[in-house]
Amino acid sequence: MAQVEHLAERTPQVSTDELLKGFFPSPRFGEVSFDSYRPDPAQPSQAKAVSAMRDFAVAVDVPEPTGLRKLFGARKPDSKAGFYLDGGFGVGKTHLLASLWHAVEGPKAFGTFVEYTNLVGALSFRKTVEALSAYKLVCIDEFELDDPGDTVLMSRLMRELADAGVKLAATSNTLPGSLGEGRFAAVDFQREIQVLADQFDVVRIDGEDYRHRGLPQSPDPVSEADLNDRVAEEFSGKVVADDEFATLINHLSTVHPSRYRQLIDGVDAVAWHNVTTITEQSVALRFVVLADRLYDKDVPILASGVPFDQLFTEEMMNGGYMKKYFRAVSRLTALAREGQTGEAA
Repeated sequence: MAQVEHLAERTPQVSTDELLKGFFPSPRFGEVSFDSYRPDPAQPSQAKAVSAMRDFAVAVDVPEPTGLRKLFGARKPDSKAGFYLDGGFGVGKTHLLASLWHAVEGPKAFGTFVEYTNLVGALSFRKTVEALSAYKLVCIDEFELDDPGDTVLMSRLMRELADAGVKLAATSNTLPGSLGEGRFAAVDFQREIQVLADQFDVVRIDGEDYRHRGLPQSPDPVSEADLNDRVAEEFSGKVVADDEFATLINHLSTVHPSRYRQLIDGVDAVAWHNVTTITEQSVALRFVVLADRLYDKDVPILASGVPFDQLFTEEMMNGGYMKKYFRAVSRLTALAREGQTGEAA
């Protein structure tokens, strides 16, 4: 039998120290390396990106000249202060970013754009700068351009860290409809961080979402009548977070997104009953954060109700936050496939 719990009954409390200690790659990317990245032979930009990231890793580990070495012009590495990977969904940008993090000596930090904005909210901007300025490398996954306030905040943070000598690396997603249209993601990124633009090496990674490359389509949702039996059979001896979907999304409004990682702590799988299309933007954005944390921990999903490609409204999927929703659908689909077929997401 599975050990059944309910996310809707969890209210995790997270200290500032715990937030700071959590800036490392998720278990999904806990042991990745440049060698374990498998470039698509049909996409030469992927192999080029691996080579460029290897060079950047070497540059991060080269100490800045000090004292007499600085005075007499000791040679500094040719690489720029920042490295930005621009590409579509599922081409391995996070894999490469985590590989960079693993390849260099600390102190170093790895987190998503949202996790850094949450850190600023918890510590204050100035204390966040003070804490991260002591690091050699700060990796920012999934840099987002859809919230002007947060983008300006992160641009300022990156500028101050670069001024302090911290090497920076970031990834972002090109929208599926924008692929091949002038690299809009890179252009937008550089416009939003004008002061840093000339300090960043921008590398494009082309390719299709590996989560669907050569794999079957996402399985249909489990019927409500079969859901409990499937949970008992497939997750025997494991901890399963079993929730009514409507109850769960209501509960998420009471838990700060910075705590979603702890919300799912110890959970081996999730089961959602009667999934429905989310129609409120604020609810949808919170759910995207939960989807990211579940994907980070590779938590398989069994769900009844509507399929995940109908989780968000058509207006949302074509609106200002479409990048977030496309990513969430891609990741939830992968986890649903794993939940039903056992295939790794």
